[in-house]
Amino acid sequence: MTLSRRNVLKLSAAALAAPLVLRASDALASSGSVKVFAWQDYVQPNIAAKFEADTGIKLELTTYGSNDEAMSTVRANGGKGFDIVFPSITNAPGYVDDAGESFFAEIPAEVNSGAVIPSFLRDSATLGGVHNGRQVVLPFNWGTEGITFNRKVLPVADADLSFGDLFRPETVGKAAFRQKSVIMGVGLHLDATGEVPSNRMLDVYKSEDDARRVWGAVAQWIVARRENFGAFWNNATEATAAFKDAGCIIGQTWDTTGLILSREEPDYVYRAPKEGIITWLDSFGMLRGAENRDQAIAFMNFMLKPETGGMLSDNTGYNSAVAGAADFASDDFKRQFNEVYTPAVLANMWWWQADTPFFAPVRDEFVEIITNA
Repeated sequence: MTLSRRNVLKLSAAALAAPLVLRASDALASSGSVKVFAWQDYVQPNIAAKFEADTGIKLELTTYGSNDEAMSTVRANGGKGFDIVFPSITNAPGYVDDAGESFFAEIPAEVNSGAVIPSFLRDSATLGGVHNGRQVVLPFNWGTEGITFNRKVLPVADADLSFGDLFRPETVGKAAFRQKSVIMGVGLHLDATGEVPSNRMLDVYKSEDDARRVWGAVAQWIVARRENFGAFWNNATEATAAFKDAGCIIGQTWDTTGLILSREEPDYVYRAPKEGIITWLDSFGMLRGAENRDQAIAFMNFMLKPETGGMLSDNTGYNSAVAGAADFASDDFKRQFNEVYTPAVLANMWWWQADTPFFAPVRDEFVEIITNA
């Protein structure tokens, strides 16, 4: 089965054909351990077991559930204690010490950076992957935030689905969302309707005054409809529980939540809102204070194999940033991808931008207002 994203992303034949060779550092790293700090679902047992079997390196895995948790942990430890960390690429600029230097090292030459989809590697520079002219993190995977909903209860056509549907009369007490995400999704909705102009929410990155203007109006709109709040979530486990345990019938969620839920309960589907599906890019890199350099390089090269990328997609529902990884994903994954990411959806993606200095503090003020409503 051919995935439509191959044409959209325009993968080069050279990238797809590039052989994966055993590098000298991989051979040197065939013992010892590597300390990895990753999102909860990224390095699942099948990936960990294959890495250890293939390399002889012991994987010491610590997980986190949010970007804030990861960044604060790395900062508190002074950039030490782990070898590899997986930040969302837009958060990577925040991983700096008091001198303004990145906690991440420049990507070592031994790492197979050429395995990354060329357009993602190119665009990573403006999204946060480059610090002071040096590539410090590499694109690892990408995914989206859209709408998961029970189509049997809410028979909304794909073309009509909107972030505004979270606040329909039928969803009172039954809508789930992450506060820092819904303030962006609803903002896109209100921009599309003309109620709160924001240049498709890019104004919140423009200046603090613009951010306060836009988010203030969006938060006010959401709070006025607080009776629709069903559950808040901040990680994948909480998002799934919002539907399975809290009785939500609609939610702004990550793709993995909706896609995995749909496999278990077909009445649920994950779809792109007409305002544009919110798209994120996660990355990984080696900390400057890494104690196990060779082992870290071996781990990065293992994760950059198309076969590993296919395993990641099957495990999580996320899309690997490695060229050719889709060839190793299951038919179920390919089917769901093509159902969600039609050519029209792929042409209307909304990308999280690199954080500006005022972005997170101002957003968090309005997130608190929503949370405490």
